[in-house]
Amino acid sequence: MNLFFEESGDFKAGSVLSQAGEAFQVELPSGKRTKVKSKDVLLHFSSPAAAELLESAKQQAADIDLEFLWEVAGQDEFEFVELGAEYFGHAPQAVEAASLLFALHGAPFYFYKKGRGRYKAAPEAALKAALAGIEKKKQQAVIQAAYVEELKQLRLPDAFKNLGLQLLFKPDKNSIEYKALVEACSVLQMNAARLMLATGGLTNAKHFHLSKFLLEYFPKGSGFPSTPMPSLPQNLPVADVRAFSIDDVTTTEIDDAFSITHIDASTVKVGIHIAAPALGIQRNDGLDLIARSRMSTVYMPGDKITMLPDELVDIYTLGAGQTRPAVSLYVTLNTDDWAIKASESKLEAIPMNANLRHNDLDSLVTEENLANSAGDYPHKEDIALLWKWAQVLEAGRMVKRESFGLKPEQTNRVDFNFYVEDDVVSIVRRKRGAPLDKIVAELMILANSTWGKLLADHGIPGIYRAQGGGSGGWAAKMQVRMLTHAAPHQGLGVDQYAWSTSPLRRYTDLVNQWQIIACIQHGVTAALVAPFKPKDADLFAIVSGFEAAYAAYAEFQTNMERYWCLRWIGQEQRQQFDAVVLKEEVLRLLEIPLIIRLPGMPQMARGAQVRLEVIRWDELDLSIEVRVLEMLSTVTEDDLEEAPEDPPGVEGHESTETLTTTPTISESEAMQNLGPIQESNSVADAADDENTSS
Repeated sequence: MNLFFEESGDFKAGSVLSQAGEAFQVELPSGKRTKVKSKDVLLHFSSPAAAELLESAKQQAADIDLEFLWEVAGQDEFEFVELGAEYFGHAPQAVEAASLLFALHGAPFYFYKKGRGRYKAAPEAALKAALAGIEKKKQQAVIQAAYVEELKQLRLPDAFKNLGLQLLFKPDKNSIEYKALVEACSVLQMNAARLMLATGGLTNAKHFHLSKFLLEYFPKGSGFPSTPMPSLPQNLPVADVRAFSIDDVTTTEIDDAFSITHIDASTVKVGIHIAAPALGIQRNDGLDLIARSRMSTVYMPGDKITMLPDELVDIYTLGAGQTRPAVSLYVTLNTDDWAIKASESKLEAIPMNANLRHNDLDSLVTEENLANSAGDYPHKEDIALLWKWAQVLEAGRMVKRESFGLKPEQTNRVDFNFYVEDDVVSIVRRKRGAPLDKIVAELMILANSTWGKLLADHGIPGIYRAQGGGSGGWAAKMQVRMLTHAAPHQGLGVDQYAWSTSPLRRYTDLVNQWQIIACIQHGVTAALVAPFKPKDADLFAIVSGFEAAYAAYAEFQTNMERYWCLRWIGQEQRQQFDAVVLKEEVLRLLEIPLIIRLPGMPQMARGAQVRLEVIRWDELDLSIEVRVLEMLSTVTEDDLEEAPEDPPGVEGHESTETLTTTPTISESEAMQNLGPIQESNSVADAADDENTSS
């Protein structure tokens, strides 16, 4: 005797060896023996053999008309043998009954299983829906196969043209487009981004890097919603000064300026004037929500995404020939010893006399020319006076810095400015610590420190940058952190430091400006009217959101700088470049800020120069493959100090001669490298971003 039975959700057949009560000892066609309970037995049969029954039943099941079988079944629950009599017109033989069971079990859209050997026909509506779904999947499979074929031929399917970027960065993994892309990538042994580039789904590598960033941080686009613009305040006193700014030629968000007023032969009043958009933006209004959602202007070589709409920037930027509202810090000095005799903060309108540009003045305003009073340029006497004071301010900070146990700042490093026009990049070296840079840096540090103290003295919170005094090892203690109360910034050598001088491009500065204005207007009662009160939970949320956004923007900027460095190498159309050793296994090209880590490189002293051969580079994954050709020389001590101590990290594939590097960057490194290409003065930005305190 043979049995047809169900075991572990599968149908099997075998010959009975023995029976003990309600259990059978059965030998399967494979020779394996198993114990079968009587409740699991579906058929008893003597012929054909078990193996033949299974083979024949499966063949016959494929010929059963499921639609006719469904019609015959009716709507009541049934036993499969009963349905067999209706379908075949006679009591089914063993093979027929087994084939019927295979057909029922293999058609879950037509029949619902209700027990061992028992089924129920699906309702008509459910069946139609299920069959429609099956048909749809078949059609999708055909379409998906067509997509794959097009992609394999490096042609972009029409359906991909509006989905290309989404497929790369935020795909619907259940879509046939994504599945086709994955399949084509597997066949071509190519990653998705490279395939999209090859098919035209990406214009170029820059398109890839920019689109990835925008989809994550500006998913609704980088444009601004329509928002009413404020009017300029008309009741501010107009200052009796001739103010001037010092910025890069590409700067549009001009938010700081200076003025000099001579009181007598040895007394001057220096004005530090900061644009005042806080007068037109109110907490929680439409413009505030825009600024808070962005937290900062995003910079990249050749472009930027501003924190505030251009219409608002145009109202408050300190443009030449205009009178604009400003928060001013006036410092009265004795020019004999540069002692500060008094200082005061005012809210006023500032007449702007000039917007001076680094590109025009850097070659004229040098230390040598300042010492000899040489050259001819606007505000020459004012700049000469500020240069003398800036050196005194720096020296004072260095004394304070050294009192914290820190080494003096390195002021002779190199910054690099990027200029892009029609996708052609020029990268200009600028030595940090040039007179104009130092003037702006020192006066901004003074303003940020002074206004930080003003907030603390009035008992209202602000957003501060602090360094030192933490717990843990040296690195942890010296990590720059953001607080809502005053604390020393040991790296800068100041007792407190509140970002306040860039309210057009940083949300923290806008928040602090609201608080500063409250102090200026209300004095001792400022704590009652300031937008943010002590322990305001929203202020902590702003700090957290700003840090996250600022780190992400910095990483994006660093990646874009690296992209343009690789583009520059392509523009040069040469293979050999000189590089300087920054530290063990880390090099930087002399002409551009391209960092290369070479694991396994022969040990060389810091400052050694080598000649590299560039073998290949990839603008998509930002990698470069180079070979060390020869050691050239060891640079002078001054040049050696130009090398940054902590270059952006890049991971390499180990080799002794030929190495490929791909970029990774830590948050701290990103923060340190944010300053140089921002469109305001590089060292002023560096001071604001703690580059001068590294």
